[in-house]
Amino acid sequence: MKLKGRVLKYGDDINTDVIFPGRYTYKNLSPEEMASHAMEDLDPDFSRKVKPGDIIFAGKNFGMGSSREQAVLALKYSGIAAIVAKSFARIYYRNCINAGLPAIELPSAVEAVREGDEVEIDLEGGRIITPAGTFSFPPFPPRVREILTAGGLIPYTRKRLGLS
Repeated sequence: MKLKGRVLKYGDDINTDVIFPGRYTYKNLSPEEMASHAMEDLDPDFSRKVKPGDIIFAGKNFGMGSSREQAVLALKYSGIAAIVAKSFARIYYRNCINAGLPAIELPSAVEAVREGDEVEIDLEGGRIITPAGTFSFPPFPPRVREILTAGGLIPYTRKRLGLS
């Protein structure tokens, strides 16, 4: 599975309240409405500038804070294809995989890219190709790749059980 997209770059300690503001947590929002509120407190132009296939590159501890899934889903519904960070909050990382959104820890790539760079991620080969060079990461295990390819844990499970 290969992804190509434009870099959107953010710093350290981006918490779930900034990714998806807590004031919307208990509202019954459509995917489009969730996407419209993604990152609005950190980057008010995010919903207007994000394009399908864009890839977030961020600093350390991305997704710290509460464990709510909306902070992953809002980015996925915005069209974000993957997140590359220096490190992730543990629960946020797992929520990304469960939602079918690749999350890759690769500090050297984060340091190398610039906002707006075009990059390619090879999930099977464990490579990120950037204008500054190629960076390697351990490829996802086969089961995780299957979950990502299926679009998340629920579609993967339905497929495995013959329910889809």
